Amino acid sequence: MAQAKTLNKQELKRVLDIVAVSGKHAVRNRAMILMTHYCGMRIGEVASLRVGNVLASDGKILEQIVLVAEQTKGSRSRVVYVPKRMCKELEAYVASLKRKGSDDFLFPSQKARCFSANSACQLINRLYKNAGLIGATSHSGRRTLLTDLSEKGVSVFVLAELAGHRHISTTQRYVMVNEQMLKNAINL
Repeated sequence: MAQAKTLNKQELKRVLDIVAVSGKHAVRNRAMILMTHYCGMRIGEVASLRVGNVLASDGKILEQIVLVAEQTKGSRSRVVYVPKRMCKELEAYVASLKRKGSDDFLFPSQKARCFSANSACQLINRLYKNAGLIGATSHSGRRTLLTDLSEKGVSVFVLAELAGHRHISTTQRYVMVNEQMLKNAINL
């Protein structure tokens, strides 16, 4: 199976522009895509989120999301770090929600239920396809984040922890070596 395409800034902007005109769920869809790109979350993890996972009792967006074992692929709890730019996105998104109870789904489906990992995956894949991004999948955000951080010199051990991988060999498969990385390495 081919690996998901990594996106550059222009391609991410293209998909976000398509999402912006995608109807009444545009704000939700934008936030879902950005959770994969900015936090490196799997789409199944994104789909499983509850409002209480991201919103503190004082109404502020949490800088860390604690995923319990049932929310992760490896059935192992982990912490997801939320960068400032994602906190701003989540603030805007949460403000648009009708139901903000801590047990309410953060990203409700059309029927106000939780997305399954499969249906969330299909939604994101369709948005990438609509943007004309061949090879982009719901895993593209995760691969893009890990590749970008690797390009900036972040250790594979840190990347593995951020991704929730038990073994760095898994993380290494996510990182796409590109020409810029090679140029940066030779000029160290």
